[in-house]
Amino acid sequence: MKQTFRILLVEDNENDIELTLEAFTQHGLSENIDICRDGAEALDYLFYKGNFANRTIENPILILLDNKMPKVTGIEVLKIIKQDNVLKNIPVIMLTSSDIDKDIIESYNLGVNAYVVKPVDFEEFIEAVKTLGLFWITLNKVPR
Repeated sequence: MKQTFRILLVEDNENDIELTLEAFTQHGLSENIDICRDGAEALDYLFYKGNFANRTIENPILILLDNKMPKVTGIEVLKIIKQDNVLKNIPVIMLTSSDIDKDIIESYNLGVNAYVVKPVDFEEFIEAVKTLGLFWITLNKVPR
């Protein structure tokens, strides 16, 4: 049976996109991932605007969100998501290289579900993404 859920990856670093896709490929989930390369594109995706105006009406079950991105930061995207009645219950994981206390505190104050600093090591990065994905996709229950 084909899985129909979507995961939104918001990431501007091509290497991190490839590593994330590799981690999900190991569990046959890479075809479930939609990618936005900056915060503005992510907002268009979530609100069915611009290039995403005609996408299938379906919210992702999980958002993996980088923070330090061009146009609109991850924290700004998170703030908009958590203020929207339709989107606010979607789990958001801040998956970023920023370990600045201010960013961590602000993310949690805005309602992030988890804040994960990207490991620098290839294998550690793959393992972190696999672990996150499996928990949020297979064990976590979200309102529908």
